[in-house]
Amino acid sequence: MSSLPVSLQAGLTALRQLPVDHPDFYAWYTLILRFLFPILAILMLVRIIRSLVKASPKPEVWAYLSLPNGAAEPLTHWENILGRSPASEHAALIRTGEDRWTVHDLGSKSGTLLNGKPVDPAGSSMTLGDILSLGGVDTVLLPVSDEETARRKKTSQRPVSPWGSLILLTVFQVLTALQFLFSTDEEHVLLVPAAFLCLCLVMWLYCLTLRCLGRIGFEMETIAFFLSTLSLAVTASSAPASVPKQLLAVFLGIILFLVVGIFLRDLDRVRKIRWLMAAGAVVLLSLSLVAGHERYGAANWISLLGFSFQPSELAKICYIFAGAATLERLFRKRNLGLFILLTGACMGCLALMSDFGTAAIFFVTFLVIAYLRSGDYTTLALICGGAVFGGLVLVTIKPYILRRFAAWGHVWEQASDGGFQQTRTMSAAASGGLIGVGPGEGWLHRVSAADTDLVFGMLCEEWGLIIALLSVACIAALAVFAVRSCRAGRSSFYTIAACAATSLLVFQTTLNVLGSVDILPLTGVTFPFVSNGGSSMLSAWGLLAFLKAADTRSNASFAIQLQKAHGDKWLGNLAPRQGKRAGKEVRREKD
Repeated sequence: MSSLPVSLQAGLTALRQLPVDHPDFYAWYTLILRFLFPILAILMLVRIIRSLVKASPKPEVWAYLSLPNGAAEPLTHWENILGRSPASEHAALIRTGEDRWTVHDLGSKSGTLLNGKPVDPAGSSMTLGDILSLGGVDTVLLPVSDEETARRKKTSQRPVSPWGSLILLTVFQVLTALQFLFSTDEEHVLLVPAAFLCLCLVMWLYCLTLRCLGRIGFEMETIAFFLSTLSLAVTASSAPASVPKQLLAVFLGIILFLVVGIFLRDLDRVRKIRWLMAAGAVVLLSLSLVAGHERYGAANWISLLGFSFQPSELAKICYIFAGAATLERLFRKRNLGLFILLTGACMGCLALMSDFGTAAIFFVTFLVIAYLRSGDYTTLALICGGAVFGGLVLVTIKPYILRRFAAWGHVWEQASDGGFQQTRTMSAAASGGLIGVGPGEGWLHRVSAADTDLVFGMLCEEWGLIIALLSVACIAALAVFAVRSCRAGRSSFYTIAACAATSLLVFQTTLNVLGSVDILPLTGVTFPFVSNGGSSMLSAWGLLAFLKAADTRSNASFAIQLQKAHGDKWLGNLAPRQGKRAGKEVRREKD
């Protein structure tokens, strides 16, 4: 404060002196504030969560296939499998953003003909009006009328207006900044409140800029900004000097979110870089093996220029990017051999680093991607069996792994030893009650890893059980939205990536929350968006981009490029077909 103008110093000193001069007034003020925070959170999040949970994006029709009985079957995705049943798949019809169609024969016995000629093994280009013969049945690719497009646009579901929730979140952030102005130490008296105000400004700049560009859906970002606000709060309580680093991580996370989302617009570009992303995942994890140092039992930290980060967090984004696949790749090569090799390399690196929490997250993500890519229960069962066997072998080789989980289920019996963190977390959570003791007023932050692995306990203690559970509900709402939106997914790539990303977020949240209260072993993973840590924050925003890319509601996603064509017909919400397990086959009937 010594570098501030004299008048400002005097004002801050007088303001901070108010709790001392008027203790009764300050006690009433903090009590009202403790009740006001959960009320603001409920009013802010209920509309957002309800919009995500109840969202039911409708697939857009991009063309029709005429049927022999005179009817026409709509093509509601960019990627379509043609056949009478799942067991009788004749061909795949794929559309690109430039309104080009390509037909691929899927090894049908009778072959697939385009305008009377066999389809090229590498795929044949198809235009509106062409005749496609499948199993001796002729169909014609028909266009969609402008009238139908306009009618569908008028009846399409719109996201909830974000402005009311953003205003409430702004009030939430300002009150939090004011609370820390009273409670933080003299050295950080301006630093911490200024961080909340900066986040508020960035939030409004982001939303207003995208709104000016024609975007209208901000539910996911509002949730991320709310959770990031809580992240700044727990950081300010536990390590106020680290607040600028955490704020910088939020800014970089938003930039990563935008870059990944915009990059995902072009599927051709996505396909070309998948192998590079696979190599990136392995390189990032290998980097920890070479130069990583141990913290909290896992050698997964890299120190560079005064900053510490976890390469494994960024590897999650690369891994999902490499694991997701378009329908064209799925029907050309259905096996998972290369993806299994990638997973084995990643899991091996994590095992050598003793980062078994992250290894569990990678394995669950692998199961989700593998199921969506193949739907082969037998293969997945064998893989799970092999993983269990490998885990038993690892425990035999490294018995100290068992000792790390020795306190699970009876931490109160080892309250001063193996169960120290969990017992303190549950005690602090109980002391917070429903509304918490107030931001910066708790004591759990003095326990090791309180703002990372045990952050759910800090939320319960300082913010109350209501806000803590709302934070969990935010992650659950993202998962529900992913499932609902993937029914109208534009491509199997977006469907697989969105489901994998949200599965990762949900499983990681589950491990963090239940591990801190001894329902599951304490594995040392973070709460997405909330835990203190730049790598974790970057990873959470990057993973959110995959879900944003799967949002097909009209103008709701910047990851869908707006393209105007045919008068006022917008081709922004390009809706390709899902993958083998994540779509709907086009059924045809003979006369």
